[in-house]
Amino acid sequence: MVLPPLALVLKTPWDTFIEQVTSQSSRDALRLSLQTAAATTVLCVLLGVPMAVVFSRHDGLLVRVIRSLVLLPLVLPPVVGGLALLYTFGRLGILGGPMREAGIDIAFTTTAVILAQTFVALPFMVISVEGALRTAGTRYEDVAATLGASPTRVLWKVTVPLVAPSVLAGLVLSFARALGEFGATITFAGNAPGVTQTAPLAIYVAAIDDPQQAIPMSLLLVLISLIVVVGVHSRRRRGVSRG
Repeated sequence: MVLPPLALVLKTPWDTFIEQVTSQSSRDALRLSLQTAAATTVLCVLLGVPMAVVFSRHDGLLVRVIRSLVLLPLVLPPVVGGLALLYTFGRLGILGGPMREAGIDIAFTTTAVILAQTFVALPFMVISVEGALRTAGTRYEDVAATLGASPTRVLWKVTVPLVAPSVLAGLVLSFARALGEFGATITFAGNAPGVTQTAPLAIYVAAIDDPQQAIPMSLLLVLISLIVVVGVHSRRRRGVSRG
């Protein structure tokens, strides 16, 4: 596992590294990646946390089916996910057709990038928060309700503080997964520079023309991913130490 990143470091053209990672095309791709990954992370919090609460507190057949569908992108090839999104929100998709008639076109836009990233990143948020809720159980919430707290007060004063560290971990993991998304994005959103071309797509194009040009941006994404992994690992170690 150490050798691939080490190979990138050894093969990096250091004399032109700064020039290549600060070129206009690289900055555009990295900016779009960071912006769409940030928007994706917000969507994952807004959608994933309520889903995790429902999945951890209910165990009916319908809930299990929906949970399986939400977690499906964890094992689904990203290209297949992109095709599924295309046939849902594309111009000829089951929702895309009516939406286009209403003047809303999603496929091959920046919005499509965010949807593709959310599709693959959402399970990380759901799993992180759901696991914390199942571990914590409902005893604190039951006690608060017994003492007369309203459901809203229980949610904000008991449930949210209990899962806050897991929400943060899921947030970081979702951001990292969105930042590295490739297959679903190129299938559903295309590869238009400045519109849908994120950093992984720019690396793919550069690798076809000249592999040496793809190395600096690849190494930059490795460094960002490494920072995310170290940050999450350090936080978990501090949590274990405090426990």
